Amino acid sequence: MSAPSLTLGIEEEYLLVDADSGDLITNPPPTLLDECRELCGEQVSAEFLRCQIEIGTKVCKNVAEARENLAFLRKNIAEVASRHGLAPIAASTHPIANWREQKHTPDERYDQLAEDLQGVVRRMVIGGMHIHIGIEDEDLRIDLMNQFTYFLPHLMALSCSSPFWAGQNTGLKSYRLTVVHDLPRANLPERFSSWADYQKHVQILIDAGLLEDATKIWWDMRPSARYPTLEMRITDICTCVDDAITIAAITQSLMRMLYRLRRDNIRWREYALMLVNENRWRAMRYSFDEGLVDFGKSTIVSCKDLYEEVIDFVRQDAEYLGCLDEVCAVRDILERGTSAHRQVAVYEEAIASGMGKKEALREVVRFLMRETVAGL
Repeated sequence: MSAPSLTLGIEEEYLLVDADSGDLITNPPPTLLDECRELCGEQVSAEFLRCQIEIGTKVCKNVAEARENLAFLRKNIAEVASRHGLAPIAASTHPIANWREQKHTPDERYDQLAEDLQGVVRRMVIGGMHIHIGIEDEDLRIDLMNQFTYFLPHLMALSCSSPFWAGQNTGLKSYRLTVVHDLPRANLPERFSSWADYQKHVQILIDAGLLEDATKIWWDMRPSARYPTLEMRITDICTCVDDAITIAAITQSLMRMLYRLRRDNIRWREYALMLVNENRWRAMRYSFDEGLVDFGKSTIVSCKDLYEEVIDFVRQDAEYLGCLDEVCAVRDILERGTSAHRQVAVYEEAIASGMGKKEALREVVRFLMRETVAGL
């Protein structure tokens, strides 16, 4: 089996807000997408809801290249949006928006989604971050997906950016995943013995008329139906661009570690999905505040200790890939908090200063507008 290229690609979904009020828009200017494409080409596209815009980096060899391209895309989207009195926010929910007011983008695929999924898809006023890792061998793709599932909650905990929903502090650091849960074919990925086994199961749904293709499988990680990649999809979108790059670096390094172990006839232990789901819930609820379960020890371990273990696991791989500094920047996220931690802090400070609830939430949106483009 030849070594995977481990190329890297990042997709992000932004919410568009009025730059003055912070309100989520319902109808973007008709020229907005074309103007973005003039600067960024086909790396920019519409999303299901009109209030969203999606970007995808080029196929990148390393995280430094990915950061450069991601910063370029964020900066240009923000500049075009500003001409129309708008701004993008890199957050997985809007603190105030009412999903009932949103409209989907007119498009044959989206029209069909709206018809098939009804109220479930109308609630999808959410944005995520997807990371593609180049794994050319199809059977290796499936094998690494089976093993990587263990680490999905670890990545989720670092990315949380959706504590608010419809004007309420939900008490969760990632409310977005509760919305995703309503989709069919969502949550943790199924396990398969081979690429042929995966294809067989997908084909059953296609033959039954339930799917056109595997793009409508929305697991937390999936083999991409368009590219020779594994696509990590569990994470919220990171408001801070450097947090996104840290998660990308950890993802790429973990993938190389798992390949290296397989090459040496060693495997990461695959735990029951019911156990992984416990950590998935803890990541949604607490981010990294209350630790995750160490299944081998049958105890909850602090995330600080767990991420130090991850750094040790992937050190040689991160050095090989040239991203050890970005992997070690996980310590910075633990120190200052995720976007969700910081959003809640902004809200609580605004309330303590005498602001009303709605104005305090608008202060959170203003924070998100600033942080989305900071450091680009």
